Amino acid sequence: MYGERPSRLGGGAVLWSRTGSAGTGSGAGGTRVLPDGCMDLIWYDAAPGGGDGGFLVAGPDTRAHLTPVFAGIRLTGLRFAPGTGPAVFGIPAHELRDQRVPLDALWPGREVRRLAERVAEAADTGVALEAAAGPRAPADPLSRLVPEALRRGRSVADVAAAAGLSERQLHRRALDVFGYGPKTLARVLRMRHALRLAREGQSFASVAATARYADQAHLSREIKSLAGVPLTRLIVRAPGRAEPPTPARARDVRARPAA
Repeated sequence: MYGERPSRLGGGAVLWSRTGSAGTGSGAGGTRVLPDGCMDLIWYDAAPGGGDGGFLVAGPDTRAHLTPVFAGIRLTGLRFAPGTGPAVFGIPAHELRDQRVPLDALWPGREVRRLAERVAEAADTGVALEAAAGPRAPADPLSRLVPEALRRGRSVADVAAAAGLSERQLHRRALDVFGYGPKTLARVLRMRHALRLAREGQSFASVAATARYADQAHLSREIKSLAGVPLTRLIVRAPGRAEPPTPARARDVRARPAA
């Protein structure tokens, strides 16, 4: 079961939760997690097979991930709007691209243990998570300017000019702020827009025109490239953005260099 609501933190942050239901105990099948340009702080109540809960950080994705779901394991997460995660975690976004790492790989272990105790004992996990995850520095101004301009269909050259940067400078800044360059971010944001339109019931031809694809075939190719499956597979329900909280997975990812 998956649900979400706007976070009290504002700034486009979203609080979400997901609980594995009966019949998902093996983690088989899993949930398809699509790129969205965001970074998440995830709390899991317990690891499969027992063990204490803990924190994971999900970096910005460039491709879809199929992640297992375990019965009875509850995940609660804060999804930060594109470009705002680095101000929370204190690390350039590209260093976490396509990764899931334990929070204590980024923050001091003593601080993380203290936060974990607060969240584990809280009556409302989501509220406690919001209290633990306020930004530690102002967000880069590009975190708002670039996504807004790209959603309006502005070219990368136009966005760079509006930011007072060369295209090369914009690309370097975007790697730190979003995890990838503005062209990739534009593809991801356009895909999310197309999915919203399709889930509202628009025809695929209408979706392609509204979301500024060249044609329906272009829409289909782009969705398949980023999501790994056809658009028809994605319009039944919106996917979550959680990652399985297995300690082995966390250790493996921590040691893996950024793509």
